[in-house]
Amino acid sequence: MGEDRVLTRRALLVGVGAAGGAGAMFAAMGALGLAPDSQTKDFVPPRPSDFSLSGRAAAKVVILGGGVAGLACAYELGKAGYDCTVLEAADRAGGRNRTVRGGDRLTELDGETQTAEFEEGTYFNAGPGRIAPWMVTLDYCRELGVPIEMFVNNNASAYVYTQGMTAPIRSRTARADLYGYVAELLAKATDAGALNQRLTKDDRERLSEFLRHFGDLGPDLGYNGSTRRGFETYPGVGDGIPIPAPSSLQDVLAAGTGRAITMDFGYEQATPMFQPVGGMDSIVTALVRAVGPDRIRTGTRVTGVKDLPDGVEVTHRGGAFRADYCIATLPPHLLARLPHNLGGPVTAALRTPVPIAAGKLGLEYGRRWWEIDDRIYGGITETDLDITHIWYPSHGYHSRSGLVVGYYNSEENAELYGRLSHGERRDRALTQGKKIHGEKYRSELRSSVSVAWQRQPYIEGGWAVWPSYTGGFTVLQHPAGRVYFAGDWLTRLVAWQAGALESARKVVTDLHSRVLQGTS
Repeated sequence: MGEDRVLTRRALLVGVGAAGGAGAMFAAMGALGLAPDSQTKDFVPPRPSDFSLSGRAAAKVVILGGGVAGLACAYELGKAGYDCTVLEAADRAGGRNRTVRGGDRLTELDGETQTAEFEEGTYFNAGPGRIAPWMVTLDYCRELGVPIEMFVNNNASAYVYTQGMTAPIRSRTARADLYGYVAELLAKATDAGALNQRLTKDDRERLSEFLRHFGDLGPDLGYNGSTRRGFETYPGVGDGIPIPAPSSLQDVLAAGTGRAITMDFGYEQATPMFQPVGGMDSIVTALVRAVGPDRIRTGTRVTGVKDLPDGVEVTHRGGAFRADYCIATLPPHLLARLPHNLGGPVTAALRTPVPIAAGKLGLEYGRRWWEIDDRIYGGITETDLDITHIWYPSHGYHSRSGLVVGYYNSEENAELYGRLSHGERRDRALTQGKKIHGEKYRSELRSSVSVAWQRQPYIEGGWAVWPSYTGGFTVLQHPAGRVYFAGDWLTRLVAWQAGALESARKVVTDLHSRVLQGTS
């Protein structure tokens, strides 16, 4: 083997991490003696409130947009003594944090309107649906008294389905097969001496031991399937009936399951994750209550922003509003359209982030067949179909009915569904989901609601991404005169409520420091 073909420790660990995730890579590091024996730093859990503005000040602040970022700005500034008013164009606060319940209406840019016909107690988180434990969002849930419950992000009993398969398989089966074959290849390469130039004898022994466990390999270092793949009939009094032997390595690779079984490897896709009890909009309800409903003017569409030497003037349909400072939290592509005197660099910066299409479909069923027939309690089925994901509810277990998220897609797939009427979206998604769950997926449907965020008035996108975190991104981290900017799009946590909250904290800190220093 030539030097350029020798597998280095670094390349080996990267390969193990890509196949098995951070946990597998850390275990491999431990097998090679490269990982620390214990934590080097004590874990500090989130405190009830680790953020507060020091000192109190008096100033009038107008906040454009009543989404999570805008509400958080008003909440934190209000605690420090500021007189805040939130202007929101829609008839409700919350922005993309929207939970749909029976009787709610969703109207799109072209005027098409859906009315949810859900049973009492059924809800659909049309926007954000989960929270990682490290996110500041949970701190606000604690501080505002919003109860939380577990969100099942990874369920071995959910399915994986790709267009390279003849039928869906359980997530546990897909992982067992891919991990097993990858482990076999590495173990046999190690045994054959392919890594001798890069690994010591002790390294090779440690690695081989790890790979045997990682892939559940046989004495011959081969992967021949194992009970990790699951059972057709699970053990009880008897031994159970295992799933038949796995397909060949070539068939497993041809199925293309790699993307599906690595969807939760990202740092933001933690296990466990959480959700507010009763719907994600519990966070909005708590923020509105804390800010004061009288300080939030819904149905007030802003038409212009002017920075003045001694304050700001915001015009809206119905009049104008004067304040000492302004915090603009609208999506950047909407802010860029507003007439203003903030300068060309600000306009250019606001036009830089690209709005991304995103869509969700809520499917209500009168029978929880995913629990009864499929033994799926929460979790997500991953596909390479245009629906991308199917989410199963992480609450209401053993209830009579429930709601499945029939798709959660973005970019091209969301654009495709967004161009359809709601009925067409539903029918297309049911046809795709039927490939996984069979006819009951269509025949047992009770009602449905879909949202195409790029077609939602006053939002027009699921989120916005920067081509680069330089230039315009840096420009908008600073105020234009007395006008500040905030939103998840001004953080590295785009599309997460945690990004909106982190941005709000930064902006109110900057504004408060300026007021206390008495600078204009």
